Amino acid sequence: MKVADPIKKIKDLKEKLKACEKEKQDYLINWQKERADFLNYKKNDAARSERLNSYSREEFVGELLPVLDSYDLAFANRESWEKVDKNWRMGVEYIHAQLLKVLSDYGVAEIIPIKGDIFDLNLHQTMETVLTENEVDDQKVDKIIQKGYKMGERIIRPARVAILEYKKL
Repeated sequence: MKVADPIKKIKDLKEKLKACEKEKQDYLINWQKERADFLNYKKNDAARSERLNSYSREEFVGELLPVLDSYDLAFANRESWEKVDKNWRMGVEYIHAQLLKVLSDYGVAEIIPIKGDIFDLNLHQTMETVLTENEVDDQKVDKIIQKGYKMGERIIRPARVAILEYKKL
């Protein structure tokens, strides 16, 4: 019967222990990488979902803008509007206020330039130009043709305006 060399056995066990520790470390590192990848995936998925929801809300709001434009047209002709039955008029104005409240709750704000504002390509869309002899008025808003709307910082529809253009005569 052969007796195993205790020193060799200890050496073999130490090598096995080192291999097991390395394998354990590899598993740990891989697990940590997978966990980080999964957390990044969840974070990216949540961001994608939020962007999709935002785009959907913007699209829905964009479809409501012609309704708001119709209200604006109805209210613009004050003389005719005042001739309508007062109770009916108040009801329509109340519905308009409700619609504006809902849109406001979703972060929608009107872009209403004021005559004389400097034209801003980010907020305004030129629909026509009006010649002016006053150089100071060049590229300023002359009149508002249609309100614009934004949702948060994103422009849903720029305000449509007529701008003044200086022409030396």
